Amino acid sequence: MKRAQPKALASAGVARVHTNGHSACPIHDLISRLGDKWSVLVLMALARAEHNRLRFSELMRSVSGISQRMLATTLRYLERDGIVTRHLYPEVPPRVEYTLTERGHGLLVPVQALFLWIDAEWPQIEKSRRAYDEKLSEPKVSRN
Repeated sequence: MKRAQPKALASAGVARVHTNGHSACPIHDLISRLGDKWSVLVLMALARAEHNRLRFSELMRSVSGISQRMLATTLRYLERDGIVTRHLYPEVPPRVEYTLTERGHGLLVPVQALFLWIDAEWPQIEKSRRAYDEKLSEPKVSRN
């Protein structure tokens, strides 16, 4: 059964995406990758860097709380998807830098829009969270 797309989404130019319930769907795969805890933070660190280029150690310092292993894994996935490029310089000691690709720059447009939305909405989100938490902590009234 095909469900109608909400008018608000249709009028905003949001396309209906069909995943047919398959977790192997490319859209599902990429959304889960980009929606993980670290990918967007790595992208934003590269976006803020001079020439959108950082060494691995600079990324470690820029993305607070990320482990070396998780940063390596995140960069590997972003490189695989063509969002960052890894540059290995034949020096001693070896130097590795990561740069946003053209696709990575294109991805910054919606990511930066998301960050602007979060920044604008954060006070109201905090207010909603407090109201929700207070409602949960209120004693339940029994109906006997």
